[in-house]
Amino acid sequence: MQEQTLVQWDSKAVRSTFISFFVDKYQHTFIPSSSVVPHEDPTLLFANAGMNQFKPIFLGQVDPKSEQAKLKRVANSQKCIRAGGKHNDLDDVGKDTYHHTFFEMLGNWSFGDYFKEEAISWAWELLTEVYKLDKERLYVTYFGGNKDYGLEPDLEAKAIWERYLPPSRVLPFGMKENFWEMGDTGPCGPCSEIHFDKIGGRDAASLVNMDDPDVIEIWNNVFIQFNREPDKSLKVLPAKHVDTGMGLERLTSIIQGVRNNYDTDLFVYLFDEIQKVTGHPVPYRGLVGKDDVGNVDMAYRVIADHIRTLTFAISDGATPGNEGRSYVLRRILRRAIRYGKQILGAPQGFFSQLAIKVVDKMSVAFPELNNNPQHVVNILKSEEELFNRTLDNGLTKFARVLKKTPGNVIAAKRVFKLYTTFGFPIDLTKLMAEEKGKTVDEKGFNELMELAKVESQQRMKKDGKSSLFLDADAVATLKTKLDVTPTEDASKYEDNVVESKLKAIWNGKTYVQSLDKFTDKDLIGLVFDKTNFYAEQGGQIYDTGFALLQGHSDPSFHIEEVQSFGGFVLHMGRIASPHATSLKVGDPVILHVDHARRSPIKSNHTSTHMVNFALRKVLGEGVDQRGSLVDHVKFRFDFSHGKALSAEQLEKVDQIVGDMIAKELHVHAKEVSLALAKKIRGLRAVFGEVYPDPVRVVSIGRSVDELLENPNNDEWSNLSIEFCGGTHLSNTSQADFFHIIQEEALSAGVRRITAVTGQAARDSRRDSLALKERVAKAHSLSGPALTKETTEIVQQLDKAVIPAADRIYLRGQIEALHEKVRSHAKAGKANQNEEAQKYADTVLQDLAKSVSLYHIGVLPSFDNPALVLAAKAIIEGAPSNPAVLFISPNEEKKVINIVAQVKPGSEAALKGIKANEWTNVTAQSCGGKGGGKPDVGNGAGKDLSKVNDAITAAENYVKSILK
Repeated sequence: MQEQTLVQWDSKAVRSTFISFFVDKYQHTFIPSSSVVPHEDPTLLFANAGMNQFKPIFLGQVDPKSEQAKLKRVANSQKCIRAGGKHNDLDDVGKDTYHHTFFEMLGNWSFGDYFKEEAISWAWELLTEVYKLDKERLYVTYFGGNKDYGLEPDLEAKAIWERYLPPSRVLPFGMKENFWEMGDTGPCGPCSEIHFDKIGGRDAASLVNMDDPDVIEIWNNVFIQFNREPDKSLKVLPAKHVDTGMGLERLTSIIQGVRNNYDTDLFVYLFDEIQKVTGHPVPYRGLVGKDDVGNVDMAYRVIADHIRTLTFAISDGATPGNEGRSYVLRRILRRAIRYGKQILGAPQGFFSQLAIKVVDKMSVAFPELNNNPQHVVNILKSEEELFNRTLDNGLTKFARVLKKTPGNVIAAKRVFKLYTTFGFPIDLTKLMAEEKGKTVDEKGFNELMELAKVESQQRMKKDGKSSLFLDADAVATLKTKLDVTPTEDASKYEDNVVESKLKAIWNGKTYVQSLDKFTDKDLIGLVFDKTNFYAEQGGQIYDTGFALLQGHSDPSFHIEEVQSFGGFVLHMGRIASPHATSLKVGDPVILHVDHARRSPIKSNHTSTHMVNFALRKVLGEGVDQRGSLVDHVKFRFDFSHGKALSAEQLEKVDQIVGDMIAKELHVHAKEVSLALAKKIRGLRAVFGEVYPDPVRVVSIGRSVDELLENPNNDEWSNLSIEFCGGTHLSNTSQADFFHIIQEEALSAGVRRITAVTGQAARDSRRDSLALKERVAKAHSLSGPALTKETTEIVQQLDKAVIPAADRIYLRGQIEALHEKVRSHAKAGKANQNEEAQKYADTVLQDLAKSVSLYHIGVLPSFDNPALVLAAKAIIEGAPSNPAVLFISPNEEKKVINIVAQVKPGSEAALKGIKANEWTNVTAQSCGGKGGGKPDVGNGAGKDLSKVNDAITAAENYVKSILK
């Protein structure tokens, strides 16, 4: 029977039935789920409820011209993550069978349309007549009132429910359970929850809202009818709304007749795959607590939940990192990897393999998962590799920490070392400590983190760039007096640690035998017999990382810069641990490269090769590389060409490189005879560069051996083939995404391209689309609103990091806006007073929403009388009587008019803002001067190119007074 239920009601059917019920039968509009990453809402780490995307409607802030303003009835399934922030289920996931970080929220909404009668009756109809839930197992709650707030019980909801259920199963609860509020102020109202007894055949009324795993809430209907005022009073809303949410996972578990969410088809396919990729002999059994010996099933649940979260979050534009939501995602990822390795014995790389299974399962409902699933896999794989390199040592170190902890609290300094040395977030250490019956000194840890941040900033200011130099005499001394052979650095092309031996210590003046006289402030250079670090050369930045003295688990020496002098690789840096002072010439060490930093360097370097190829295709064979600079943030590429690239040419280069990334081409490298290499058709070399023999050939798409078998093959001209000694990706797909962000002249006949890859490229594309949309909307504006918007767009474009082709396009669009502004100014010069009043009205509308003690405006080509009129209208029309300053650049008269007014006795005046000082400061910033009286000021600037400087000066003046 259960198997038949699973077939008839898989999660896909449960989801689609909900949506079609409201859309087809009750005329709701289907609105797809918003991104789980709320890029436009800084108050949220992640979308955690279905109503998030409709907040503007609830708050009365929706643009009346927008599509949202037309909505009356809506239904969908929203992707949600609750991990971090107010709603945080992360630490509970895996311990039981009902917590998740990712889940789907089925919801229906009414925006000023239907209310309690329809919401309740439709909910009952869907659950009992469509999904066929047992009516005898259903219980509902309603708001029982609150005398302190003067709130009566929600007898309306109670009466409606009692048409379907006996009074004994319609239960009143208080504010905590049955009164929903968006925040300290704003829309709110009573709610009615629907609960289901999974066991049945009993009276479970006493178990409702008692955290019983078998009597669970499945659907919450919120009736938004009040507004919480700043004084905490409640005001009845003119338009009442309905906001409902039902967890898909819980509903599916009930319909499929299984005990918990993890037994549904939303998870069982993942458990099978987890066992497959980890090789664990025991399948998932659904055990919890003491029954789950060794936490095996807990590990299954953790991994299954977390791969869903990460797949959706990364697909929606987030990436694991060190701050904000990125840090939360890294915590989630590392938690899953640790459970996989430690509990299930998973091999390296297991976690990223699971993402495609999630895409296959969920992309029917969320097609955006198909946009770039390989990007998700690449990000997960990279993060997994990064963590795996330190996890094993970290677990050993944690075991030692436990042995050295006599009480139940692990010292802050030990937790700090786990974080800084082994990349263990404090939450991971807390979890591991909890499993051993201990806690951590979290307050002390946070204090150490803050101290480290301050010290790092001070060191950067004091030291600047790390740098030591081996001159000819120093190199000769290594060879002859110290009998040191050049450093073997073939391992720099691999991602493994290297066991090496210290051969020399350079203090900047002479060679010494040990580090016993140095402190962690001293810059030191170390030479090893072999290394896996890449020394800066060929336009590629050096690697960083650390050296580990054998027998120790803490880094001994931080490597901050690597340079090669005469074949000797000098590793420059500072002592990292006290034990490092014992390090002496001849000691064995283990060298660790910072691969999190190297990975984007490899991505950027491989992309320079693809750009070189693409430029040749777009501009012709006459293009020669003239230089490059590759680091972990971006890369520059210099080439011979007589004029700027057009937007179309830049787009074509972007497209060719993007196609190479999408084709997932293998990147091959091999050292061959220089003479043989030069015979390969299509091979590119840097103009004026002297190459070694043998030389390293890097080929994208075909192996070097294939090229050498038939070097004259015309087909090779359609490949990227170069001499290169740098580090590279193994496959172009690892670059993920690409965009040129700048193209400029370097010198006569030489151009420079700056480009980004990976997430930086994705961010540039996202920001460009947002800016294009803003410009498109600006074309519909006129008058002062257009002037204001155009000024702000110019400022945004100046700061934006966006594709270069898009920048050219946007400049053209902005010039059209400028022309519109100029035409308007010319045509309306005789009517400036009317335009000034319109501008003032626009400002007053803004001030009505957000009170301010001052306003600074830019009104091109306005004469002083019109500016004074606008200033007075704003001062008199706004309750706060704000101080007003206008900047009016006039290209025709080659002057910047500046007018300021401050109403005597206003709060702005009482705080010290003076119109004469304000105009003078502003005018001086653009080559002029100003004066007047405290209440009225006038000034003029001479340098029209410094309008932005004038705005900044005006802002800084008032901020310095109001701070």
